[in-house]
Amino acid sequence: MADQPGQKGDKGPSLKEQLWDPVAGFGVTFRTMFRKVVTEQYPKEKLPTAPRFHGRHQLNRWPDGLEKCVGCELCAWACPADAIYVEGAENTDDTGTVGEDGTRESGRYSAGERYGRVYQINYLRCILCGLCIEACPTRALTMTNEYELADDSRASLIYEKSDLLAPLLPGMEQPPHPMRLGSDDDYYRGDYQQPVPVPAVPATEEAQS
Repeated sequence: MADQPGQKGDKGPSLKEQLWDPVAGFGVTFRTMFRKVVTEQYPKEKLPTAPRFHGRHQLNRWPDGLEKCVGCELCAWACPADAIYVEGAENTDDTGTVGEDGTRESGRYSAGERYGRVYQINYLRCILCGLCIEACPTRALTMTNEYELADDSRASLIYEKSDLLAPLLPGMEQPPHPMRLGSDDDYYRGDYQQPVPVPAVPATEEAQS
C-alpha cells in the first residue's frame, strides 16, 4: 500500500544524502585535480605498442615468395563488421605460355589449389577485433603493430591486396612461379628446406664503373 501524505515515506533526503553524497560523487575529480598533468607528445614521440597489438593487417608469404592465402574466404565469413571481401581463383602450373628461357610459365600464386585474386579490407568498417586472423587456416593473415590508419579520403581506407601483401624478402621470388619447396603438404607442415637464393639482378656497366 502506498504511503499517504504526511507519513514516514514522504520525508525528504537525509542529511547524508544532502551533504556527503555530492562530495563522494566528486571524489575522483578531487583526487586527480592536483596531480601533475601528463601530456603525450604524439606524434613527435611515439610510444611502442604491445607485442600482440591489433593493428593493420598483413598478407604473409612462404619463404619462396608464394602467397599463404588460399582464397578460402573464411576470414570474410568470420568478420563481424563485414569489412573483408575476398575473391578466390584457381592456381595453374602451366599457363601454356613459353618464357624467354624456354620454360613454360606458371600461373601459381599460392601453395594451394586456389589463391586470393581479390582481397580487400575496408578500414571504415574494421573494428580490429582479430577474429579474421583466428579463422585463417594457413596463418596467411596476421595483424601488425601499425596503428596510424587515419586519412581524409574514404576511398584510401579500402586497402587492396597490393597494400596488404608482405614485401619480398631476400631469397623470395615474385609470383607467379612453381612451388620451390616441395608439395603443398610440405608447405603446410613446414617440412621443407630453405629456398635457394634468387640471383640478384646484374649491375649495369655504368654502375660497375
